[in-house]
Amino acid sequence: MTGPDATGPVLVYDGACGFCRRCAAWVRRRLPRHPTVVAWQDCDLAALGLTAARCSAALQWVDAPRAGARRICGGHLAVAALLRHAGGPWRVVGLAMTVPPVSWLARLAYGWVARNRHRFRGLPPGD
Repeated sequence: MTGPDATGPVLVYDGACGFCRRCAAWVRRRLPRHPTVVAWQDCDLAALGLTAARCSAALQWVDAPRAGARRICGGHLAVAALLRHAGGPWRVVGLAMTVPPVSWLARLAYGWVARNRHRFRGLPPGD
């Protein structure tokens, strides 16, 4: 297992999920500013304060360390943190995702996608 950048934020996704791999590749390609993006199966979860169960259930955002601690959020809040971090117009979308009623809709949408991700087209293993 490799360790992600210890100084910046980390986006942790499910590397066994083709849809998740496709989304991670999109983040790397399209967002003007992105964090370290790593599959949970390929990193030291304990060092990030995560568990396999938490990571297999939802996308995880681990903030850059502040005073030795890292703030962690999952699901739609991880997506919102990623978009805020990307800056520009993405930041506005990320901020909106944290304010009701948009946050309620984002949570529902993320939950539906997470439960049905196996139905979406993704990258084959190893890509």
